[in-house]
Amino acid sequence: MLPSLTVPAGRPLPYRGAPALNLFMTVDAVGGVWQYGLDLAEELTRQGIGVTLAVLGPEPSQDQLRAARAIRGLALCPLGASLDWTALTPGEVEAAAAMVAREAERAGADLIHLNSPALAALAEFCAPVVAVAHSCVATWWAAMRPGPLPPDLAWRASLAAEGYRRVDALLSPTRAFAEATAATYGIAPPRVVPNGRRTPTSRGHRTPAGAAASPFAFTAGRLWDEGKNARTLDRAAARMQLPLLAAGDLKGPNAAQFTPEHLRPLGRLSDQDVARWLAGAPIYASAARYEPFGLGVLEAASAGCALVLSDIPTFRELWDEAAIFIAPDDEAGFAHAIEMVAADPAIRARLGAEARTRAEAFTVEAMTAGVLDVYRMVLEAPPLRAGMPA
Repeated sequence: MLPSLTVPAGRPLPYRGAPALNLFMTVDAVGGVWQYGLDLAEELTRQGIGVTLAVLGPEPSQDQLRAARAIRGLALCPLGASLDWTALTPGEVEAAAAMVAREAERAGADLIHLNSPALAALAEFCAPVVAVAHSCVATWWAAMRPGPLPPDLAWRASLAAEGYRRVDALLSPTRAFAEATAATYGIAPPRVVPNGRRTPTSRGHRTPAGAAASPFAFTAGRLWDEGKNARTLDRAAARMQLPLLAAGDLKGPNAAQFTPEHLRPLGRLSDQDVARWLAGAPIYASAARYEPFGLGVLEAASAGCALVLSDIPTFRELWDEAAIFIAPDDEAGFAHAIEMVAADPAIRARLGAEARTRAEAFTVEAMTAGVLDVYRMVLEAPPLRAGMPA
């Protein structure tokens, strides 16, 4: 049993052999939140915590379900409820919040971990709530557009703001995103707990060793998401002799779509297939204009890929002096940097080694330790809402 991480006072003691704590966590299968939730759940179950993973939004793919079912002791709870950023009305989000609250109580949750903090605005939960600000429409809009939020996004931002204020603790994966969230919503900066990722080998993936015979460039993520700015890489690809391969969905659940003209799309790949591509040590590029963390970059860095990244605060915070930085919309800069690295094996090897060394700081174990610290703080403290003065 973990020191100080036990069922809160007033709750029934667990029966013999039961986990020390029952955690109820929401995830979705659309982006990095899925992998974040799985990695965290796997480590928590290893430490004796019971975890129920409630899936919101579109159904997970078969390979995503296989990965979840491989985690011993994990309870999977597909809800089929709307995500706050794909729902058409506030009523859909309210229904999702009510469903999560009901299922959490049914699961006997001692602690709720929301990866969709807006849900906290619309339901009363049976246990303390920890939430993670992975992204939100207001900070996305601020990074992508001038002017005020349109009405369709404003109500979603209002729900996020209320959710941030109502939870017992709010986390952010980077200092840059914590500061952006605090400035946007007028709350205290969320506590920073960086995301982590296991290496492909530790995840049981068999990948070939050594760089590919011919260098290539690679990117991965939600290509349909304007914030990922795949258009810059598409224009860069038109200037390059080197192939630039792109893994990820071209259509999003919110009807957003990206049609590449010069990138070579690979479609959505499984976790293992991405690892196989990265094992060839491509030059990894991201031109994101909006990125709260960037698990894809971490994955590439862990594989020893040289990084060419957009010059935004998040990437500077995580990868400064371990990557080449280019202005997000400078396609000529991206093309030049990628081909320069490809043409010089020594630079490519040095950048790859620096990225791999930096990635070693962002482990699942470190992430879990940071999250557990917050769980302890919440379970031991009197009720106090994040964003509120103490």
